[in-house]
Amino acid sequence: MVARAKAAEATWGKILESARGLFAELPYDQVSLDAVAVRAGVTVQTVLRRFGSKEALLAAVAEWRSARMRAERDVTEVGDLDGAIANLVEDYERWGNEVLHFLAQEDRIPAVREVTQRGRAYHHAWVRRVFAPQLRRLAPEQRERRIVQLIAATDLYTWKILRRDLDLGRDEVEEALRDLADRIVRGSPRARA
Repeated sequence: MVARAKAAEATWGKILESARGLFAELPYDQVSLDAVAVRAGVTVQTVLRRFGSKEALLAAVAEWRSARMRAERDVTEVGDLDGAIANLVEDYERWGNEVLHFLAQEDRIPAVREVTQRGRAYHHAWVRRVFAPQLRRLAPEQRERRIVQLIAATDLYTWKILRRDLDLGRDEVEEALRDLADRIVRGSPRARA
């Protein structure tokens, strides 16, 4: 029984890893269950028996991958701005290109949009939790404005602009994001005309 359970778990892992790789490399509509099965070294029937459909397989891959990403991000100590930015950049360096690939498809593939929406919700909650101590002293309206600014400053697309479009090194990106987050947290009065 134990050997059978271990074999089933190994098969499950091979299918998920194979599907994750294909979903990361190809547009969703070009990924076939046949290709997943071939890459995993199993039959299509095994994939179908385990997951039921391509949409269900994507959902399982997304949950599996998201759990790994959340575990890495959730080690950030609440209130530690430097640690939060270092952790965030590490996360984007590891997963950023794959997530950008999904984001490019979300407008035309509902199953992908469900995945990206959950990712956004997680990021928003992470920002609220991690930066809460620095923003506690603010009035609710001001706090909300700063949270929105922090969400934008720490978004994957901000990392993409700095790292990919502007070709900054990882340390430079981390420094830029840390500076943005610090300025938002501390706040600065707007100049009046």
